[in-house]
Amino acid sequence: MEQEILKKLAEQDAKIDAIYKSVEKTRKYILWTAIITVAVIVLPLIGLAFALPAYLSQLNSITNI
Repeated sequence: MEQEILKKLAEQDAKIDAIYKSVEKTRKYILWTAIITVAVIVLPLIGLAFALPAYLSQLNSITNI
């Protein structure tokens, strides 16, 4: 009886280790997805906030001639 319990505990320990590795991989994927999302969406919007007024003022000066 005691051998069965020890065997079950060893199996559960192996499964928990596998789950932990899987969760850590998933966490890293989610982290890199968030970083890429910020780089692709948020940073261009910030750049657009600075470039758009300059573009509009240049366009306005051209049309007022």
